[in-house]
Amino acid sequence: MKVNVLSFQNKIAPEDFTPLEEGYFKEEVLETEEIGYWKASWQRLRANRIAMTALVMIVILMLFAFVGPMLSPYTYDQQVRGDEALWPCLAHPFGTDRLGRDILVRCMIGSRISITVGLVSAVIVMVVGSIYGAISGLIGGKVDIIMMRFVDIIYSIPEILLIVVIKMVISDPLDTLIETVPFLSGLQKIGSGLIAIFIVYGCLYWVGMARIVRGQILQLKTFDYVTASEALGCTKGRLIREHLLPNCIGQLIATVMLQIPSAIFTEAFLSYLGIGVSAPMASLGSLTSEALNGITSYPYRVIFPAALISLIILSFNLFGDGLRDALDPKMKK
Repeated sequence: MKVNVLSFQNKIAPEDFTPLEEGYFKEEVLETEEIGYWKASWQRLRANRIAMTALVMIVILMLFAFVGPMLSPYTYDQQVRGDEALWPCLAHPFGTDRLGRDILVRCMIGSRISITVGLVSAVIVMVVGSIYGAISGLIGGKVDIIMMRFVDIIYSIPEILLIVVIKMVISDPLDTLIETVPFLSGLQKIGSGLIAIFIVYGCLYWVGMARIVRGQILQLKTFDYVTASEALGCTKGRLIREHLLPNCIGQLIATVMLQIPSAIFTEAFLSYLGIGVSAPMASLGSLTSEALNGITSYPYRVIFPAALISLIILSFNLFGDGLRDALDPKMKK
């Protein structure tokens, strides 16, 4: 079918090009609030009652561990004469041990150590694992293969055995260092066992995070904005720091939160075996271990620290699960 162009030209008049009236295309404006990623995640998290209850418990436990010892009339190593092996009472709500030390304040200090170990290990895992995994995933090729084989080797190392070995190796040099440098005297309170735990966390526990970050980077680096950044001369370090890691921060936070209870349980288990903190410093694991000898006569000595360990681990686990679902709703499906 042929169209006569001249016939259309004859129908066009100058009046057809006059400006339209103001508001001609004006439509009804829907006043809706723009919801970003973090606000939407917070709304999903707030709707999760279990996760919010766990968050409240974490806050209470933090106050119990870090503020409680300041309000207690006793210190963790203070021996009250005449109050040896007391059952829970008004003066000592959690009772006392065989040396007359208040179990309540010792549980507070033990909770402080457990939470501190969990938080510090989470920071170490996040920093080391995210950087290592991002470099491996972005560079790819033979470098990625070699770095991942190194991760496989680290997976095969028994961490408990390594902690024992490191504790034995650094014990004497640490004592010498503390005697030489006075301002390091605080390290003597926590002992070489806890320092060995931190060293092993920095050496071994980041491998899971590295694999997760690597998988995220392998997916993200195929996007157009990464190609455009590389074409504009963006360095790999800046690409990781400003473009790749911020786009997988939700997965990082969720993984780190689930790493905290694992670290707390490891510290409590090692302190239970006598490898963790040094006496008279208290840990929930060491308190449980000390109370086993009199569990039939004084069961409260075991009940309180064991219940605190369970409550701390359960709270972080439930909150980590809720945070993971809030930051990445697809994982719930």
